[in-house]
Amino acid sequence: MTPDAGPRGKEFDCDKKAGPLTGQTGDNPRQAIDAGRFAFTALALGATAMGASPLFLRLAEIGPFAGAFWRVALALPVLYFWARLDDRQHQGFGLMLPRDRLVVAAGIFFAGDLVFWHLAILNTTVANATFLAALAPVAVVIGAWALLGEAIGQRTIVSMALSLAGAAMLLGSSYSFRPENLPGDISGLVTACFFGAYFLVVRPARLRLPAGVVIFQSSLVTAAILLVIAIVSAEPMLPASLKGAAFLLTLGLVSHAGGQGLLAFALGHLPAGFSSLVIFLEGVAAALLGWLFLGEGLGILQFAGCALIVASLFWTRPRKTPIPMP
Repeated sequence: MTPDAGPRGKEFDCDKKAGPLTGQTGDNPRQAIDAGRFAFTALALGATAMGASPLFLRLAEIGPFAGAFWRVALALPVLYFWARLDDRQHQGFGLMLPRDRLVVAAGIFFAGDLVFWHLAILNTTVANATFLAALAPVAVVIGAWALLGEAIGQRTIVSMALSLAGAAMLLGSSYSFRPENLPGDISGLVTACFFGAYFLVVRPARLRLPAGVVIFQSSLVTAAILLVIAIVSAEPMLPASLKGAAFLLTLGLVSHAGGQGLLAFALGHLPAGFSSLVIFLEGVAAALLGWLFLGEGLGILQFAGCALIVASLFWTRPRKTPIPMP
């Protein structure tokens, strides 16, 4: 089993053009290679944008559940415009009412990811929550093999192990286990499961629907769920200042429209197992942005962890374009 095998153990040697929707083939090898590189770049940029979300949320001067709702809701106009562009090219999806079960499931799973992520932050240390949420690729790799039929090569396994080691180095000695933090630690593990499930439904959804339609319709579901949770939590729904509102808007446009949108695009071209590994880049981005803008210290060990994660992902990047699943 080779490290570049695609779904169901097949290989596709980047010698044909990726189609506009599902990676179907054409006749131009140069365009196929460029499409694969572009998808990898989009994946890395999306992970970086998502990694900036803790910074934007902290500066938005709003509660975690209300912030999660606005993160998604403020991105909806941009995502609607993207979905309309995709719908003009591929008619017949119907934008305002999600009908595809996988798209609805993606919205539910992402809402669960955000809710339990914030519960983890509130009930355990940030270090514990970050590391436990970073275990999501383990669930995705297992699920991609068992449920999607993706062949998982040695490169992916080694890269996942190296990235986990890098994440541990990034946290340093901050991780700790205390009985009083157990509810938060469990929430961190549940976060990893929800985000892993999100990957496993977006990947097959993208093989039959355009990225704009998938991310817009799933975000409608997510926003509806988070609105109810924010109201029940009785948090203030609006930021305290215009500065906070500006960072909240940035959170929606950069971290959700940009980050989740680029992720949805990339999952139409790259295997779910490999794509999930870029979750580790979120931790790298969060650490570096906290160091640059919030004065949070990073030592040699933390910088080495960042370098190990980046190097392992670059080493394991797909060299071939996978055949889309039937």
